[in-house]
Amino acid sequence: MALAINVSSSSSAISTYSFPSSDLKAPQIGSLRLSDRINVSSASLSISGKRSSVKALNVQSITNESTVPSQAASMVASEIREKVDVIEGEDFEELAQKLETASPLEIMDKALEKFGNDIAIAFSGAEDVALIEYAHLTGRPYRVFSLDTGRLNPETYRLFDTVEKHYGIRIEYMFPDAVEVQALVRNKGLFSFYEDGHQECCRIRKVRPLRRALKGLRAWITGQRKDQSPGTRSEIPVVQVDPVFEGLDGGAGSLVKWNPVANVEGDDVWSFLRTMDVPVNTLHAAGYVSIGCEPCTRAVLPGQHEREGRWWWEDAKAKECGLHKGNIKESNATVNVNGTTSTVDDIFRSENVVSLSRQGIENLMKLENRKEAWIVVLYAPWCPFCQAMEASFDELADKLRGGDGVKVAKFRADGDQKEFAKSELQLGSFPTILVFPKNSSRPIKYPSEKRDVDSLTSFLNLVR
Repeated sequence: MALAINVSSSSSAISTYSFPSSDLKAPQIGSLRLSDRINVSSASLSISGKRSSVKALNVQSITNESTVPSQAASMVASEIREKVDVIEGEDFEELAQKLETASPLEIMDKALEKFGNDIAIAFSGAEDVALIEYAHLTGRPYRVFSLDTGRLNPETYRLFDTVEKHYGIRIEYMFPDAVEVQALVRNKGLFSFYEDGHQECCRIRKVRPLRRALKGLRAWITGQRKDQSPGTRSEIPVVQVDPVFEGLDGGAGSLVKWNPVANVEGDDVWSFLRTMDVPVNTLHAAGYVSIGCEPCTRAVLPGQHEREGRWWWEDAKAKECGLHKGNIKESNATVNVNGTTSTVDDIFRSENVVSLSRQGIENLMKLENRKEAWIVVLYAPWCPFCQAMEASFDELADKLRGGDGVKVAKFRADGDQKEFAKSELQLGSFPTILVFPKNSSRPIKYPSEKRDVDSLTSFLNLVR
């Protein structure tokens, strides 16, 4: 397993806090206790009878300008699929149904067996330490990663260290891009999220580092439960093709998401933690249930839902940071007079994404000598594939902000705009991405299902 990265900001935060002399563990309930723990080496994993080295989560391919033409050729040749339900011959909807009544231990065992070194547990420093205990009980090798936002509580950093020692593992930490964090803080201050919402900060500190981590995996394991957030998590399956993020192979459907405790209630998770006497975050004893970054997390009162302690200054429907955006239920959608489905909230909400009206995109089409190139996504906010590319498209807009001679825009093409988009804008399915070069009246359609920032940028460099 890749060694954890030491960051001075994290260590300094820890050194300023006085910790208790003994680590808090969940109180013992009952007599169940494993006396002999299974020690598994994390140096290598056995997959299909072969030994293979553990790959670091943060390993990324480096895009060189000289490779852009070959990348574009590959993109053009790739098959466009509107929906991906099967990965490597496995129907995960069917598998989810088979495992619906399985125990978390059974689900964890199946996940580790199926994906070996290409799967990792996402550990936040809260009660999802149960996932690590379940993985440990399977006796199989496993990997753990965590997102260090730079704004975590000192107690959370202490728990990371305790968990590593307790299980004999190294957590693979992912950090936000220092330049992006610096720009955000310098432009808006340390606590801008209290004024304009938490999404921008979470996107920089959590979502983008997570995306980098998942690009090195084929599957990941989360601690999501249906009872955590009735508005966004009440229908999550125990296993699914990830609707938001991409995995090692790239493209829609290239990552599998496992939720072993999806059907477990919070009280039962805590019964398990107490029974197994595992380390837990000391903040839980102070009334914290759902734990995130220090400025955005607080204790809850008796009777309050656990998510009330997260981003408490915002509307209850916004209680997600973007890591699990694909969980939003279809029941949150409404049907309009045209018979099409639309969600309450729009998508692609970066301030650097221009929202085009029907008149606006018609004017853009009429311009033959544009001052700047444009890239426009034709979307429907209820479309899960549009939702899945939101983070990367917003990131592209932020990346091209104030330079490069490219405008990034969106045009809602469902409802009464759909026929126009089909006849005039090459709309085939959602999302459709068009590039309007400077000196061409006809837009060029992006042909690939790979909608990450690097792929979109490569295509732009070729055609703009």
